[in-house]
Amino acid sequence: MSLELLGGRILAPYFGSGIYVWGSIITIFMLSLSFGYLLGGRLSVHNPSSSRFAAIFAIAAALLLPLTAYAESLMEFIFLQVEDPRYGSLLASIVLFGLPTVILGMISPYSVRLLVENVAESGRVAGALYFVSTLGSALGTLMTSFYFVLWFEVNTIIILLISCLALLGGLAFATDKLLNQRVGS
Repeated sequence: MSLELLGGRILAPYFGSGIYVWGSIITIFMLSLSFGYLLGGRLSVHNPSSSRFAAIFAIAAALLLPLTAYAESLMEFIFLQVEDPRYGSLLASIVLFGLPTVILGMISPYSVRLLVENVAESGRVAGALYFVSTLGSALGTLMTSFYFVLWFEVNTIIILLISCLALLGGLAFATDKLLNQRVGS
């Protein structure tokens, strides 16, 4: 949700902050997340591991990094090609946020697969995971909109998001290594 809010800030200088822009951002995030959920679910059935889970975080972080360096030049290029805020903001949202958000969407279903040990507990595990995920989204939304945008530049916030993803990926990778050492012992 933090990235989605920042999307509005990134697109505003070129396409404004009207309903078309927000409609484009929300649509692309929802579509990207839905494809990510589907891909994450499919990936989770083939040899699931914390190392693969860590790779999802690392890939998401790597795909967000170019936003800090190239978002402005991409926005300028897109704006010069498509000045209509409806289609320009839609294209810009796809280019800037589509792929990273697909990868971010893979995290939830993969998490469910790693946490479910038997079918009988799958509903409880999924419910708890989505509770934590939605609570985190709400907190991220409030922190970004009430504080972070006042304290930091957009690129700094994106770097913080990248750092969080890298840290979580590192923790997942370390967890996998520890589990493999215990099994090997």
